[in-house]
Amino acid sequence: MLQAVALNCRRGERQLFSDLNVTVERGKLLAVVGENGSGKTSLLRIFSSLLPPEQGSVLWEGQNINQLKELYSAQLMYLGHLNGIKDDLTAVENLMGSLALAGEVCSRAGAQEALEAIGLKRPIHRLPSKVLSQGQKRRVALARLWLSTRPLWLLDEPFTSLDTAATSVVTQRLLVHLQRGGLVVVVTHQEIVLPTERVQQLRLAG
Repeated sequence: MLQAVALNCRRGERQLFSDLNVTVERGKLLAVVGENGSGKTSLLRIFSSLLPPEQGSVLWEGQNINQLKELYSAQLMYLGHLNGIKDDLTAVENLMGSLALAGEVCSRAGAQEALEAIGLKRPIHRLPSKVLSQGQKRRVALARLWLSTRPLWLLDEPFTSLDTAATSVVTQRLLVHLQRGGLVVVVTHQEIVLPTERVQQLRLAG
């Protein structure tokens, strides 16, 4: 279970949100929506412990994440709105590298299977990423969803640059994760087509 307790967030002179309370239980997806600048990405970064809140706390399984530290980091996968793709590496090399940086091990065969699952067929695997489209680069980043075993996924605009088919594939993968007892927090401008009992929404006003 992930909880935000009386969170305040300020960027510069601007108060983005205050006294924010929300609980996300296992098997649920929290869709964070709102206008640009309302604090959606800041909230995701607070959940990931990359940004400290002005006030308040984040709890994981009832414990403050500041006390859990590395134990909490080992429970989450964070995927920002930037793909983090190195142009001179292939899709397989980028995927294996991003997982290694996150402390997760992936074989070359496993990386290839994940890329194919999200719709990147051979020989795209062997091409330098600089020749890939933005949609293909986004798929490379999102292929981590097929390889991560961590229960908490924090995703910033995962559907950006994806076509309808790829969006459907990623949505189905999110559902599988929820059915296995995982949690997902998604910053999005798009509707997420999942069973209503799996989704809760948090709207930030800014």
